[in-house]
Amino acid sequence: MMPNFLSSDAIRTLFSQAMSAMYQQEVPQYGTLTQLVTAVNERTLEANPELKNRLSAADELSRLSVERHGAIRVGKAEELSTLRQMFAVMGMEAVGYYDLSQAGVPVHSTAFRPVSDRALRHNPFRVFTSLLRLELIDDAALREKAAAILAARDIFTPGCRALITKHQQQGGLNAADAAIFVQEALETFRWHAHTTVDSATYRALSQQHRLIADVVCFRGCHINHLTPRTLDIDRVQSLMPSRGIDPKTLIEGPPQRKVPILLRQTSFKALEEAVHFNDGTPGTHTARFGEIEQRGAALTPKGRELYDRLLAEAGTGSDNQHHQQHLSAVFGDFPDDEETLREQQLAWFRYRLTDKGEHLPPRAGESVTQLLAEGRLSAEPIVYEDFLPVSAAGIFQSNLGDVAQTRSAGNASRADFETALGTAVQDEMALYQQMQQRSLERCGVA
Repeated sequence: MMPNFLSSDAIRTLFSQAMSAMYQQEVPQYGTLTQLVTAVNERTLEANPELKNRLSAADELSRLSVERHGAIRVGKAEELSTLRQMFAVMGMEAVGYYDLSQAGVPVHSTAFRPVSDRALRHNPFRVFTSLLRLELIDDAALREKAAAILAARDIFTPGCRALITKHQQQGGLNAADAAIFVQEALETFRWHAHTTVDSATYRALSQQHRLIADVVCFRGCHINHLTPRTLDIDRVQSLMPSRGIDPKTLIEGPPQRKVPILLRQTSFKALEEAVHFNDGTPGTHTARFGEIEQRGAALTPKGRELYDRLLAEAGTGSDNQHHQQHLSAVFGDFPDDEETLREQQLAWFRYRLTDKGEHLPPRAGESVTQLLAEGRLSAEPIVYEDFLPVSAAGIFQSNLGDVAQTRSAGNASRADFETALGTAVQDEMALYQQMQQRSLERCGVA
């Protein structure tokens, strides 16, 4: 008899809902932000029936309301490896390698997320997960002290560890175990106002980089933001102050376009929160904020190369309006219609047979171009499910204080990261290519 296991998709949804409820209690402004995003999304869909129909036809509408990504930072290899095993219970795998040290943030990262078409449609919950690079702390004595502090902590409950092991041994968890697992796993991401260090150690680590203090000085890897997905990030950014939310200066990523590409992100400024040091001194710590994102088409390596070149050419600005205008001008060189994006192989597409195509299926030798022209095949850009290192670093920096702390000495070290993780990270480009190829095969196109 088959064991009665809850699907990893169902466990992921239970966990993302529990995480969202917890974060809303901890950071009430996040609740305000999600309400604003929901209102803007509803208005956008009302004003644009074509967009609504397209999202519905692509089975993208139902995931919009549940879509979230979170971000966490851990301090040691064992923590990263255990997180990989924890997220595996929820059907989430490590995709992509991001080196943020080039942008002045002493971490490297991956995104734990679902990878199959079905799992992404069900709930595309992602957790951007960064590992602190202690080797980037200049002061040797402080580096050793930070390592000793991290070595002494366990950010996972015994119950969580036991259920990860049970899942690995059985190949799944039943509904009762899954419910306990979600509650136990949630404890890893909970906020703790009491630090594990004295005020002097906190100050010393904070002077090296505020993110180092955030990772090293607490009992867990508190979730530092949760991000709902919007269909109109410019409108949300303009409305945030009316809801008592102070947005960061610039929207990160590409400019507003007819065909959105990759990922645009903004956030509200991190909260200054009361903390208690273990020498009895009260203090404050700034780490947790609210973020929103607007997702567009996943770009091919060729498209990504063009994007990176234009973004570097555009540089950054001091106010959002001028920055967006300048970005739009520079990105005039990036085609902004689906047909050109597809023909120039700048973006990945998912193909479907139309009603006409169902009645007159593709035959050997017929090209994709011909089938599209005859209306027997339709093409939809594949949603970008990943992250942009420049944007991630921009969000991190703006929420660690607007004064940039540059530490460009760190070089990418994917091999070290994968050793800590305990496996190779998946190549996001290969995943998008497979999605596109599978969709063609389903249509019977060679």
